[in-house]
Amino acid sequence: MDALNKLSATEAAARIAAGTLKSEALVAACLERIGQREKDVQAWAFIDSDLALAQARARDKEPRRTRLHGIPVGVKDVFDTADLPTEYGSPIYRGNRTTCDAACVAQVRELGGVILGKTVTTEFATRYPGKTRNPHNLKHTPGGSSQGSAAAVADWMVPLAFGTQTTSSVIRPAAYCGVVGYKPSFGLVNRAGLKTLSDSFDHVGTLTRTVPDAALIVEELSGGSVTPFDAVSRMKPRIGFCRTHYWSKADQPIRDALEQAVPRLERAGARVRAVDLDGEFARLVEVQISISTYEMFRALAYERTRFPELISETLMGRLLGGGGVTRTEYEEAQAIAQRCRARLADIHRDYDALLSPSAMGEAPEGLESTGEPTFGASWTVLHCPAVSVPVFQGPRGLPIGAQVTGAQGKDGPTLLCAEWVHRALG
Repeated sequence: MDALNKLSATEAAARIAAGTLKSEALVAACLERIGQREKDVQAWAFIDSDLALAQARARDKEPRRTRLHGIPVGVKDVFDTADLPTEYGSPIYRGNRTTCDAACVAQVRELGGVILGKTVTTEFATRYPGKTRNPHNLKHTPGGSSQGSAAAVADWMVPLAFGTQTTSSVIRPAAYCGVVGYKPSFGLVNRAGLKTLSDSFDHVGTLTRTVPDAALIVEELSGGSVTPFDAVSRMKPRIGFCRTHYWSKADQPIRDALEQAVPRLERAGARVRAVDLDGEFARLVEVQISISTYEMFRALAYERTRFPELISETLMGRLLGGGGVTRTEYEEAQAIAQRCRARLADIHRDYDALLSPSAMGEAPEGLESTGEPTFGASWTVLHCPAVSVPVFQGPRGLPIGAQVTGAQGKDGPTLLCAEWVHRALG
């Protein structure tokens, strides 16, 4: 029998439903793995083993009502939790205790899930790194800002974990750690109780080891219909190969891997055509920076004005840059974003999904940076669903992801295409 901590959430849910697996055994296996590896990977901000096991025992006594029943979930430490500290990756909030759960955390409990612990985040989910290391090579970054969630899932510590994305904070760590990262359509998962950075771009996402697992938790939280993954083998998707305006910035191995993937996808039954996002699409990274920093400067006003000495130089520089963005510039950037969203909707009349890089390449060596977020930024601005699937390997033996994006609000079809690509290339 497989080690229980290596079960996907979907597999574990099926065994719990069949009565052949107890939540307590599953949670205990995850905690055992954490005990073996946490000193190296350092994915967790807070773990209370007794509390996690108590939740699992309670679940085992209750009737199963949802697919999340008894499944352990990691929570990025930018979400409030009533029974665990919430520090937002900042010394300003060391030892901070909130009085309530974030909405998505409360929903997990309501649906029968088990909150395993809090995963490490970068400082306020920005770019100043936390302590986490890439489980594939401890000398390399796991990416950010959802670094603890990605590393914990990749290292078999937990099957599901929450992430957030304001630029590329789900997609990039998923690519670097070799897991599935799913950024749903904007607003699909409720954001109440999340430490806000950008009202325009903050997304609640997930890190998992399979695409069906990513679908499972978001469908349960949003009340969406179950994605019919049994239909994947019959699909012949229309895929747009989208190099994006930033193609030349990608490392050669990721460019080669994606270009060589095109004939493989065609042999598997896809219709693949090149798609150029020209004109104002080329400004979307600039647009993301203008809007997010304008909003971040205001969202972190308390921290910025009361505790400037406890904010990293990295973050303070971004905040001060946001203070220099005028309201006119902000509104112009928002207008560009709106026009590009409308154009993307037109493009998707001819394509089921677009394929592009998840990141510049393999995870960079060193822990001082979380890597360059360029390839996630445009899709965050566009509010569309994005899924990174681990399908390539770089020259250093580290994972490389491919990003599958769809039309805004079409999360189910996008997840089906992502699973199809994963099977065709994985």
